[in-house]
Amino acid sequence: MSHTVGIRRTQKLRTRQALLDAALQLLEHQSLSSLGLREVTRAVGVAPTAFYRHFEDTAALGVALVEEALGSLHGMIGEILAATGDSEVRLDRSVDLIIRHVREQPAHFRFIAREQHGGVGPVREAIAAQLLSFAEEVAAALAEDPDSRGWSDEDLLMLGGLYVDHMVLTASAMLEAGPAGEHRVAEVARRRLRLVTLGRLHWLDDTNPADMPGIPCTGDDD
Repeated sequence: MSHTVGIRRTQKLRTRQALLDAALQLLEHQSLSSLGLREVTRAVGVAPTAFYRHFEDTAALGVALVEEALGSLHGMIGEILAATGDSEVRLDRSVDLIIRHVREQPAHFRFIAREQHGGVGPVREAIAAQLLSFAEEVAAALAEDPDSRGWSDEDLLMLGGLYVDHMVLTASAMLEAGPAGEHRVAEVARRRLRLVTLGRLHWLDDTNPADMPGIPCTGDDD
């Protein structure tokens, strides 16, 4: 009996994955809001009723695609930023990570780029939740960095969000540029991250000109 149950469970997982793969392929040419479940089941070769054994509706399927696309990235960026070593190396590694994932999963990232501001509310919310989770992971990693001494939790989360937003923009630029423009996109991404890092180092600087190096104080010494 347990062997039969195991076979059925395996078959169910295969059908679910087939539905996800078929939907992702169909979404290369349309938005999720225009995708019909009959299109998906026809592509897989199952009855429309079979769809509901796996997903409540196409929105639920879209949420599952979000988790599939972004789930594997959790922890990776935070680990890179938390790693010891030169900050330039860490920034290069974070850009390389995004480039590698876009190369390996272009359809997934194209789906995220399209649906982040698309017409399906649950999917937009799922993407926003994933990106916030990334920002929190990055903020937690940055909190361990000596350069973050004195930073508030709110500001660390803001900085984490900047890094994550930049990675999303880099992924979108990679998709648009294609292989021929990959080097240029990567170089711009690294330069922008370095700019954020330089700003970070001076975030807590006193705004009083008298206390800022290189800026003479013009006031009277009373």
